Amino acid sequence: MKKRVLIYSTPILFSISPITTATMSAKIERIFSGPALKANEALDHLPKIYNVYFIASISTIAGMMFGFDISSMSAFLGTDSYLNYFHSPSSTIQGFITSSMALGSFFGSIFSTFVSEPFGRRLSLLTCALFWVVGAAIQSSSQNRAQLIIGRIISGLGVGFGSSVAPIYGAELAPRKIRGLIGGFFQFAVTLGILIMFYISYGLGKINGVASFRIAWGIQIIPGLLLLMGCFIIPESPRWLAKQGKWEQAEFIVSKIQAHGNREDPEVLIEISEIKDQLLIEEAAKSVGYATLFRKKYIMRTFTAVFAQIWQQLTGMNVMMYYIVYIFEMAGKSGNANLVASSIQYVLNVVCTIPALFVLDKIGRRPLLIGGALMMAAWQFGLAGILGTYAVPWIDSPSETVTIKIPKSKLPASNGAIACSYLFVCAYAFTWGVGIWVYCSEIWGDNRISQRGNAVSTAANWIMNFAIAMYTPSGFKNIDWRTYIIYGVFCIAMAIHVFFGFPETRGKRLEEIGQMWEEKVPAWRSASWQPTVPLVSDAELARKLSVEHNEEKLLEENSNTDDDQS
Repeated sequence: MKKRVLIYSTPILFSISPITTATMSAKIERIFSGPALKANEALDHLPKIYNVYFIASISTIAGMMFGFDISSMSAFLGTDSYLNYFHSPSSTIQGFITSSMALGSFFGSIFSTFVSEPFGRRLSLLTCALFWVVGAAIQSSSQNRAQLIIGRIISGLGVGFGSSVAPIYGAELAPRKIRGLIGGFFQFAVTLGILIMFYISYGLGKINGVASFRIAWGIQIIPGLLLLMGCFIIPESPRWLAKQGKWEQAEFIVSKIQAHGNREDPEVLIEISEIKDQLLIEEAAKSVGYATLFRKKYIMRTFTAVFAQIWQQLTGMNVMMYYIVYIFEMAGKSGNANLVASSIQYVLNVVCTIPALFVLDKIGRRPLLIGGALMMAAWQFGLAGILGTYAVPWIDSPSETVTIKIPKSKLPASNGAIACSYLFVCAYAFTWGVGIWVYCSEIWGDNRISQRGNAVSTAANWIMNFAIAMYTPSGFKNIDWRTYIIYGVFCIAMAIHVFFGFPETRGKRLEEIGQMWEEKVPAWRSASWQPTVPLVSDAELARKLSVEHNEEKLLEENSNTDDDQS
């Protein structure tokens, strides 16, 4: 059969540079192009698995790492072994210990683009795994608070890399019809990691002494090693390969994932054509940097994605995750009863995430996000009301962070507070937990800014995570139950913002989303909007079957043209 690669043509009113390694938009990508391709070849020595669900399962281990971290800390906050060894950290110090991982993740998400763009998505995931393994080893061997904080920061760098790259990698590989499902794997991995690690920590908590938390933190190395090995058996992003001029390999991967290797499948033909079109436009533009995200064309996308991640943190979910032990102490639970009640919440988090993976592509992003925000507001206000009405000052509290407690005589009120917490987690897991990671990976609609854009929005998530983890212990100490009112108000605000500012992306190709932004479609009308991107006809596709790549010739012609113009 004659060798060919499809070229997708749309009217373009400017000079187009060819897609070759020599003309990559950023200087750093040109410098590292050779080493990047060699590294990619080194990773390709082993046979690859092209099942999109398996690929997503490997790449989203980065999310599982985040989940491991949350419960490996929360499970030990109230234990005697942890408090005695680290000298009962004050609310401020404990806030910094907890939030130090998010601080590392903030910097990791920013730096990720400097690896992901020139070296590819897989190498970024390898970097994620290496940072995580080193950080987990340092945490496990901690001799004091400083070493624990350093270990968490290093692990956080890894999670920052993974949380920026894994959703984009999934969006670039997944067929359009299941992109929401694949994108949701990241949040599912987070919830699964929380659950697995909590029960491991719960069991190890029965050990007297420092071995309880040392073993638990050491076990965190395992998912890092799994991700490290998994990167050798999953393919590179076809969009990244196309950007390097590796079109045969890119088309092969798309066909294997979407059509079991059938390169003539209509979905494969259109996907390759649209990749080509997007990259042609990219190469015609100026070099892309972080400043590009704040230009007139992209600033609304950046604003939307950044606020999406900020709002996710301001739901108060990570308060429920990191400090669940404190919350249930306020509800009158202590010791083993507290940990058991906490574990139920983690189970609900996983269970409610699973149906969300399938509903997201059926209902759409906007209805889930708006409905979820309103439900979360109701349960936050309910929890605040119960604690404000029935809780009394706790004079002899073992922690300066927890200053109120529902007395045992008010058992129905205690159960009501716990029920509000459970229902809040269910509402979050079904909506904002999955929805935001999917939404922020696809909202850009432009391959050339997606990685940098996702890095910025993820960085916003992590810096808010850091701030909330720092603030929450002091908030509980100073304004106790009123803390939940603050998050309830935020939930109302985010529902309004989603209605007026978040366009629907369900069922749309990434390139179609870009066109929707350019046409300034109102968010509340975006669900019914139809793209005007011309899809090639069968006759046009047939004509293109014989087209060979002429990038080198085009490059030479383009260079001559540039010389003449100069």
